[in-house]
Amino acid sequence: MSVRDPIVTHPHPSASLRRVIGWDLGGVHVKAALVEGGRVQAVVQAPCPLWNGLPALDATFAALPGWAREPARHAVTMTGELTDCFADRADGVAQLAAWAAGHLTGEVAIYAGRSGFVAPDAAVPCAPDIASANWHATAALVGTLRPDALLVDIGSTTADLIPIRDGQPRAIGYSDAERLETGELVYTGVVRTPILALSRTAPFRGRRTALMAECFATTADAYRLLGLLPEAEDQQDSADLKGKSILETEIRLARMIGRDRHEGTGADWARLAGFFAEAQLRLLHDAAGLVLSRGELSDEASVVICGAGRFAAARLATRLGRPMEDLSDLIAPRLAPEAAAFASTCGPAVAVGLLAAGSLAAKG
Repeated sequence: MSVRDPIVTHPHPSASLRRVIGWDLGGVHVKAALVEGGRVQAVVQAPCPLWNGLPALDATFAALPGWAREPARHAVTMTGELTDCFADRADGVAQLAAWAAGHLTGEVAIYAGRSGFVAPDAAVPCAPDIASANWHATAALVGTLRPDALLVDIGSTTADLIPIRDGQPRAIGYSDAERLETGELVYTGVVRTPILALSRTAPFRGRRTALMAECFATTADAYRLLGLLPEAEDQQDSADLKGKSILETEIRLARMIGRDRHEGTGADWARLAGFFAEAQLRLLHDAAGLVLSRGELSDEASVVICGAGRFAAARLATRLGRPMEDLSDLIAPRLAPEAAAFASTCGPAVAVGLLAAGSLAAKG
């Protein structure tokens, strides 16, 4: 990714009402969606190591497509506030809201979930509603199209399982801490999760072995070896900062069970990867079972899937015995063909963009 000097811009009075950019400022990726005339025209995801501080966000922003820096109405949601470069979540919300106000050309609105959109200068008192509310945006959008559904958004790092009833998100929890308790947030994803977080043991050649308590490999290695992780979604560094070839991937997985690659065959390592994929699916299935046990959704309610790990979400929907829809298919009438490939991956950015565009249309 090329890096230019940070571009600092200020509100532009001529930003078009018809042009909205939805933003999801994460601690690992920045995602943006361009909405014009109520239709998503372009979507982008770019790596952003926000743990290195706001200069990392400046660099990522400078390398985004030109449309991201043009005048527009901007709708911003975030999860990056929990990154350890900030003192706490409130500090992260304040700094990210201020960054958005200072860098995005045009009017900026911050998504505060259950409290709607607020101005950047109102972000601090609304920090509990703003922090990591990107799941709420996606669920709110899905609710306008599927009044009763289970949203399953599996990303690179986390998974959200949100029941939607009567067109509204029905999460019991709201904050990350609350949703971890309810099964609505599972801190597991298809790229960055350390393999060790999925199981304490694994089967290998007919024996059960303990895993090494090291971050030698991540879920990206397992899914890459299984041929399930698209290259476009595989944007993060490997655990050893080396390459992503099959050979290098097998080396990392072998280390998780204290072995070298030559001690197994390609089929052995694929079976091991498959075990880890199954272990993650079981975590997600248990969480879904907890959410569905409330009895709020009918057996016919569909599972709406999105995120980099929607291939895993599809497997979960099958295991639950429920009909399934991809977010991109659900919003297809509002989605330009060239934006379809990454729309599901960037669900919250697409959602806040469409929600903001709809709000503006209603006012105008």
